Amino acid sequence: MTTVGLVGFGMAGATFHAPLLHAAGIEVAAISTANPERIAAAQAAAPRARIVPTGAELLDLPGIDFVVIASPSGLHMEQALAALEAGLPCVVDKPLACDASAALELLDRAEELGVPLTVFQNRRYDPEFCTMCELVEREAVGDIYRTEFRWERWRPEPKKRWREQLTAVDGGGLLLDLGTHLIDQAVLLYGPVESVYAEIDARTTTAEDDTFLALRHTSGLLTHITASSVSGAPGPRARIVGSRGTYLLGSAGEEFTAFADANAGEGSHGWIVRGEQREAVPAAAGDAADFYRKVAHALASPDRQAGMPVDPRDAVHVLAVIDAARTSSEDGRVVEVLTPGQAPA
Repeated sequence: MTTVGLVGFGMAGATFHAPLLHAAGIEVAAISTANPERIAAAQAAAPRARIVPTGAELLDLPGIDFVVIASPSGLHMEQALAALEAGLPCVVDKPLACDASAALELLDRAEELGVPLTVFQNRRYDPEFCTMCELVEREAVGDIYRTEFRWERWRPEPKKRWREQLTAVDGGGLLLDLGTHLIDQAVLLYGPVESVYAEIDARTTTAEDDTFLALRHTSGLLTHITASSVSGAPGPRARIVGSRGTYLLGSAGEEFTAFADANAGEGSHGWIVRGEQREAVPAAAGDAADFYRKVAHALASPDRQAGMPVDPRDAVHVLAVIDAARTSSEDGRVVEVLTPGQAPA
């Protein structure tokens, strides 16, 4: 059985990584956390795992096939680099780093060492996103004019967590959290981004909590992305506007939006709307545990990096989009996206 060491056991480690690793048949052999409550939670989630206080101690333990970095975003680069230097294949929760240059530095070091590196982009496996991929592939709404992705919440009193309290430089804010998912999905659907216009504001938190990005892909397609924690009436999770109708997804999972009543019935994800007519869109299958199944398969393959589920260069590009978005918001202009390590388009 493939074994893993899990660095960090906060919300990401406990809610996403540990359950998905278990579902994929991977044994959590070690967990690093010094928080007494999290130690108890880790012992309950993985009774056979060895619990150590630091990531450095975890890297010294024998019998670990790969490491998952599930710590606060500002620690990702340092901890991932330590794992790579120890010769351990590494899964880094998004974001790979806090900016594109740092992410490329990490990727370059992984390639120098010949140690596999990938990025946990679990939202690629959401059933609603898989449904959108199928819809776009079969051209269900004709020629696409514009796509809108939203992840809005009503949280006028921010939570007291590092995400809300740290600066963007240190890993805080919505762009390095929800934004990395939404941009990654847009790039998967329509290809790399060539330019961005952005409006980024911090209403109630240290870093941004209210953002809008207009992406122009090299394919010529447009994606509008909104991530906000201060929206009292959250908008629809997705709209794909095309020449033969518009795909509308009211909400995803149990989240509330002002468009929740527009959700299709069981077995469907959203509608294709044509004026007063609408048809339910059959739901595609999606299983986030497939991410870790692919990691285990890659590690057993001759070329361990080639089979990894997410190319880390994708994550570098996503961070380049975020870097350009910050410049756009500061300067009030459209900014070209220049991805480190890649020649300009």
